[in-house]
Amino acid sequence: MTTTPRPGSKRDRDALRHEMTTAGCTVVEIAVEMRVRFRMRPREAWRHAHGWTLQETAERISNRPGQVIAADASLVSKWEKWPGPSARRPTLSVLVAMAAVFGCAVEDILDLDDYRVLPENDVRVLRHQAQTPSPPIPRMLPVAEPPERDDVLVAASESAAWAQWVESTNVGDIALEQIFADVQGLAGEYLTGDAVELFGRARRLRDRVFGLIEGHQPPQRSIDLYVSAGYLCGLLAWISSDLGNLRAAETQGRTAWLCAEMAGHGDLRAWVASTRSKVAFWDGRLRDAIQHARRGALYRSCGTVGALLACQEADAWSKLGAAEETQAALQRAAVAREEISDADEIGGIFACPAARQENYAAGAHLRIGAFGDALAEADRALEHLKAQPVHAYGTEAQIHITRAIALAGTGQPEGVMTVLAPVLAMPPEQRLAPITQRMQDLGQLMISGPAATGSATVAARRALADWCQDSAPRHLALSSGEGAH
Repeated sequence: MTTTPRPGSKRDRDALRHEMTTAGCTVVEIAVEMRVRFRMRPREAWRHAHGWTLQETAERISNRPGQVIAADASLVSKWEKWPGPSARRPTLSVLVAMAAVFGCAVEDILDLDDYRVLPENDVRVLRHQAQTPSPPIPRMLPVAEPPERDDVLVAASESAAWAQWVESTNVGDIALEQIFADVQGLAGEYLTGDAVELFGRARRLRDRVFGLIEGHQPPQRSIDLYVSAGYLCGLLAWISSDLGNLRAAETQGRTAWLCAEMAGHGDLRAWVASTRSKVAFWDGRLRDAIQHARRGALYRSCGTVGALLACQEADAWSKLGAAEETQAALQRAAVAREEISDADEIGGIFACPAARQENYAAGAHLRIGAFGDALAEADRALEHLKAQPVHAYGTEAQIHITRAIALAGTGQPEGVMTVLAPVLAMPPEQRLAPITQRMQDLGQLMISGPAATGSATVAARRALADWCQDSAPRHLALSSGEGAH
């Protein structure tokens, strides 16, 4: 008794493929017919349209030039069955590799069932890729072995198709220019804008840039995208820190550093190192802050980052009570200021104008007890700030607090509240973590100052504590359910 092979058996597939090839049908037409007639998943249909076994397909995927995917027959079978049982989801790189060996677009080996369970980020990348031209789909070669001269022509056609794909891109020069301008805009707006609102905008732009990187573009455009992504992650790290979430800030900083390494961009490396130094400082990891600052200084820049890195090193040394090292770092900052030969490519938070440098110097001198130097530097910082077209409210607030600390440290508590008037008038959304921390430092100093028990000191400390409670990090923590006890 003979058994009738089930529909879609090897005999049926071979017969269908031979009939359609003889009729001059393309591989895509054969794959579609396989799917409809034998109810196959799209990746399995494309494999059978070529007449390949699971192992032959695995070898083609693994042996692609520059490929890092190690495929075998079992894996290919699981990729074909997904999202069914006993299957494995093919990653985006696997889907790209499979489409390449099949000679089709990634969308051709996916169906509605696939799209329903694909990660959202993969779908976004595929939509970007769908806008770029794909290599032409080759027509099915005759089953018979072609003559050698046809092999030469086919190889040339394959190279031409690949060259056409290489020249295609999902992002053009104008789009790159606009992205970079948007990054500059966000970095500038952060000096005066709402931190929470700007965080959302920076995050959305970062997601867009990440999606473009995952698409296809020439190497130089990939580098440009990595630079923009690095600055955006650096900005997100800075904002996260200012909103009091140092763990999130450190994560953003690591990703920013990866982008800088991928781009091989010295200035970006220096600015990311500066950002990570800032995060480490406020996290109490002072030695790490020093190491990040020194690492960033290795990438000599024509802009202001060298001065900022030296200031940040001085900041950490002063917190450790190392007066000599603090002064040496401040001297390097002064030298770096004199060596500036070009404007910063981003600006805004990624720039160190003179007022910012004086503010750092004043804060460092406060910690080592040089109150006179700190007060003079704070006064100079205010003068520099008045000359700037844009006032950074964070820098200005810290300068006023520095002046108040200097007065408290020299036994003049009656002048503290007058000096702090501009800071006390700040709206809660501008009271970021570095500012509130400075205010808390002032309160602690007043406890141990020469007029600690005086009525002026007690009233000032109470006002400072109330002010710090009504701050941006506090509001954010309460809105997210943290600290709402």
